[in-house]
This record gives sequence, structure tokens and C-alpha cells, in this order.
Amino acid sequence: MDVLIVDDEPLARSGVRTRLARHAGIHVIGECTDGEHALDRLTNTHVDLVFLDIQMPGVNGLDVLRQLKPEQRPLCILLTAYDDHAVHAYDLKVLDYLLKPINDARFDEAIQRARDAMDAKRHLSQKRHSHVHRFQVRVGRRDLLINAGDIDWFEASGDYVGLHVGSATHLIRETMLQVEQSLDPERFVRIHRSTIVRIDRIAETQALSNRDCIVRLHDGTILRASRSYVAAMKALLERGTL
Repeated sequence: MDVLIVDDEPLARSGVRTRLARHAGIHVIGECTDGEHALDRLTNTHVDLVFLDIQMPGVNGLDVLRQLKPEQRPLCILLTAYDDHAVHAYDLKVLDYLLKPINDARFDEAIQRARDAMDAKRHLSQKRHSHVHRFQVRVGRRDLLINAGDIDWFEASGDYVGLHVGSATHLIRETMLQVEQSLDPERFVRIHRSTIVRIDRIAETQALSNRDCIVRLHDGTILRASRSYVAAMKALLERGTL
């Protein structure tokens, strides 16, 4: 994983680098001391993960992210001495944010989230061509074919999976794992052990204190994403699929 460290404080950069040295597979490709330099590096260099300080002279960390196109943004862990930036961070699809002074356990947790998000990206790439386009459902005596693109979200229902299509719900006798493996991973994401959502149906997400998040769909449906799936969801949203 190629990592860039951006912070105007030498001790802060050193602290991040020292902690990263404890993790295998991490390669620090550079350090930046201000937002303008960071923008140049992020625009012209491949970066998987950036540790980005918010409070910097000139262009601050949040403005760095805002000036990058969604497809240019790597996974991002914000560094801040204040805890009032969470809303802005979530709006920008930031993977995590760490309060200064950095807690070692929280740092390790953030690195694991980054690894999970990277694994999710690789998984999406590997599965790109293995998805199905239609599901067959039974309605009375009729067999209907439902286009995958018409399905808003999937819900586990005992031995069945419910396909939510507008105001209608159809049941198929499959497991959530079977459904997940059959779907286009660039269009659908699992957000809970019982829920899979079509990405372009998501209208809003809201972080919760326990690191779960609320997901609101365009039709007003409210769902909950559990913390173990949030990283993968945010990684897909980060790619600008919406």
C-alpha cells in the first residue's frame, strides 16, 4: 500500500511514519508540508492512502480533498486536533479521522480499515465480469424476470432473499452470499449481513457514534450499515459510482 503523509508539523509526520513502520506492506512514498504540495503529488502520483492534516497554512486538508476529482482521491485518513470536523469528513467520503495526539490503538484500527477497503477494491475488480443481469421470481403462476438494474435493495428473509423493486417485494430462494456473489460489484454493495443496496439508490449517509451509519435511499427508505461493511461501501462511493 503506497502512503503519502501530509502535515505541516515535522513531529506529526514523524509520528505517523514511525507508527506505519510497525505495519507490513506499507510503503511511505513521500511527505508534504502543505496543501498545495499535496495537491500536486495526489494529482500526479499514484497514492493508495493519504494521512492528511486538516489545519495547515494556505490550502487546508479538507480543501485538498474538495479540489480533487472523486476518481483522483485516494483512501484518506484525516489528522486533526479537533473533533468538530466529522461531518465534513464524512461528506467527503473520508475513510477515518484520528484525533491528535494519536492513540496507537485507533491508528491500528484505521490501518485495518484501509486494508479492508483496499481488499474490497481488489475484490470488486476481480468480480467485475461475473455478475448476473436478471433474477427470476414467481408471482402466482407466472415466472417474472426482474432486471438487476431495477432492484433498489436486497434483504435477507429467513431462507429467502427479498428483492425490493419500488413498492413491490419479490422473494427468491437463495442466500445473501449467493446473491452478493452474483451481482455487479460496481453497482451493488453489502452494507449489513442482511442488506445489499444498489449504490446509485443511496441519497445520503450519516455516521453514528458506534461507527455504524444510517443510509437513506432516494425513495426515503432508511437502512443501517454496520461498521464491518462501512469501509467497503465508502470505498465504492469514493470511486464516484453515484
